[in-house]
Amino acid sequence: MEGPGNPGRFVTTEAGPSDDKAGNSCVDFPVAVVLPAGGTGERTGLQTPKQFCTFLNRPLISYTIQAFERVPWIETIVVVISEESTDLMTDIIYRFQHRKVRVVQGGSTRHRSICNGVQALNQGPVRKPKVVIIHDGVRPFVEEELLYKITMAAKEQGAAGAIRPLVSTVIATTSEGFLDHSLDRAKYRASEMPQGFLYDVIYQAYQRCSESDFEFGTECLHLALQYCGTNAKLIEGPPTLWKVTYKRDLAAAESIIKETLSRSVCIIAGGSAQATALADALQQAMASLDMELDIIPDLMGDNARCLSRDWNFVQVSVSSPRPCEVEAIIRALEAAERTVLHPAVLVWVHLNVSDGPFISQRREETAAIAELASVAKSRNVLLYGVRLHRSQEAASWERSVGRLTEIISALIRDRSTALVGQLLQA
Repeated sequence: MEGPGNPGRFVTTEAGPSDDKAGNSCVDFPVAVVLPAGGTGERTGLQTPKQFCTFLNRPLISYTIQAFERVPWIETIVVVISEESTDLMTDIIYRFQHRKVRVVQGGSTRHRSICNGVQALNQGPVRKPKVVIIHDGVRPFVEEELLYKITMAAKEQGAAGAIRPLVSTVIATTSEGFLDHSLDRAKYRASEMPQGFLYDVIYQAYQRCSESDFEFGTECLHLALQYCGTNAKLIEGPPTLWKVTYKRDLAAAESIIKETLSRSVCIIAGGSAQATALADALQQAMASLDMELDIIPDLMGDNARCLSRDWNFVQVSVSSPRPCEVEAIIRALEAAERTVLHPAVLVWVHLNVSDGPFISQRREETAAIAELASVAKSRNVLLYGVRLHRSQEAASWERSVGRLTEIISALIRDRSTALVGQLLQA
């Protein structure tokens, strides 16, 4: 079983079906998802079940739901939870505006919970799916291309599942705790999620399986084979399929999410030639950091397109701080619902082009950033301030731009709440 040593990436809301091969193919039949999420998370050693542990003020289960909600051809997502988590899950759906989710109470074991989820898809207002995808609520790093492959293979073969190469050798032991024999690793694979089934196949499998299967079984593909004679098509999956199991996995998952959200920056330079020159210098400096960067004068008209993507924003103000510029960005982010799923990062750069200490101006800037940051944080926007002096000496200016680039990159990547409302010096 692979862990986060090679974790891959997290797919954000901005990625659409055109981003991969799946988007160019038509899924013209109903598809639903069952996400078992009723575990207690004992192996993490935490009191909070891992599916409800938060990154950037958002629980893990919400990230997994998002991975499926962004796929346009998936109609319904059934989240199966324990009875005591019903109110919490309802609140998550409301807070993060999940629109395809239906909550179902789970059972005492994994198979009983999945069975409840499958049965719920044949009841109520949702239409019965042709294919149902079964996944884990604590595997948020799943991409549409694999979901498409699993779905189409399940439609053709009746069942399909993702697999990965075994990382460790599997051995059998004697009852006394000695080595009995080992398996040839090259002949075996690790069964992963997601798995897909024709709805009638997995429904019938659960109708026919034994109490022993319900109590001790964990493999859905085996049920389809044993009780319906359906031999699953196995599809090699990417390294991103690892499951959040231990406490260290939670930290790795948070790191992946932060890294993915830090890959793009939009600099708002206004109409100032000096601000535009700084933006151009930042664009050159950030090229080596593998960050996508766009420069716009404002968020009006066609420039508002940046609000529909998971961009981070840098507002450049020249000489004196202009709180109204930052307030406008905060309002625009909120209106575009950019802050629903995770905090937006806004770095306010004060470009000083005058000589002299101007202590009173620095106090004014510090007060302005602190006051605005409090308002921004209440709207899930992380606001940071950076002060930069425009040196007339080329080498000194280049060093300053380099420091500013490092600061902006670190603020976007780390998303530190301790630095919110602080005015840093580049």
